[in-house]
Amino acid sequence: MSILLQSGSQIFLLLGLLVLTFAVVVAYKAVVIVDAYEKKALTVFGKYQRLLDPGINIVVPFISRTYAFDMRTETMDVPQQEAITRDNSPVTADAVVYIKVMDAEKAFLEVDDYRRAVSNLAQTTLRAVLGDMELDDTLSKRQEINSRIRRELDAPTDEWGVRVESVEVREVNPSPEVQKAMEQQTSAERRRRAMILEAQGERRSSIEAAQGDKQSNIIRAQGEKQSQILEAQGDAISTVLRAKSAESMGERAVIERGMETLEEIGKGESTKFVLPQELTSLVGRYGKHLQGSDAKENGHVLESGDFDDETREILGLDNIEEILGEIDKEADVDFEELEKAAKEVKEGSFDDGMN
Repeated sequence: MSILLQSGSQIFLLLGLLVLTFAVVVAYKAVVIVDAYEKKALTVFGKYQRLLDPGINIVVPFISRTYAFDMRTETMDVPQQEAITRDNSPVTADAVVYIKVMDAEKAFLEVDDYRRAVSNLAQTTLRAVLGDMELDDTLSKRQEINSRIRRELDAPTDEWGVRVESVEVREVNPSPEVQKAMEQQTSAERRRRAMILEAQGERRSSIEAAQGDKQSNIIRAQGEKQSQILEAQGDAISTVLRAKSAESMGERAVIERGMETLEEIGKGESTKFVLPQELTSLVGRYGKHLQGSDAKENGHVLESGDFDDETREILGLDNIEEILGEIDKEADVDFEELEKAAKEVKEGSFDDGMN
């Protein structure tokens, strides 16, 4: 009897433990704790019921299931993709996509796995965008690539309750052969620029040298011109002085001849004589020349005149052209008239003033 009682108490104790354990499990299954940064979708018998908000939530145990959705911005790596650009250049690129679940219900009901779906869509979009651009654009227009991928992802991801916040292409690398060709092109471009700069420097140096030679030639030509002008002026002055000397000698010869004529006239019997004006003028001037007299004869005195201003400054002369004109005018003696007059006087054809 005691044995039976002991056996019964053990059975009741075991049952009590089982009931307690079951109650603990039920309580555990009935309570769902949702973190502040997430939401959970609740299904009962596989049917969607609602979204569980952050905190403690009571659900029907054993027949309920929950699916968590992180409501924070998530970073998703897009694996490296190979693409052919529009100008048939192979490139590889990878990117980072930043997404955020905006509607957990759509993310649960509209797509199987939104992370994998967004990743696959980003890969295909990246290849499509790179294939629609030329190689140079894929290397230089990084921001345009990011914007185009984001626009392509916006429409389908909105239907999944997911928003693509940003897309960043990390690297775009052409194939090794293309990289080598680009390096050669860059090297050739740099050599071309260096040659252009060198040629421009030589051209500028040549221009400077030519300008210097031009200025030197101009200065030399100006000096030669001034020298020629001075030489010509000197020759002109010398010629004028020689002409003046010759004319003076001519005047003297005329005067001497006139004096001889007068001497012959004086040997005649006449007491009244008529002399040409030219002869009297020449005699008067010759007398002044011999005596150094300052007296004027008929208002004509042999004086130096002005040349042009430059010659005047150099030689101190005034009007050499006027001097030459006066010399020519005063030395213009009609020798035939003078001889005729002397002959008439000698023959006694002049009026002697005697009746």
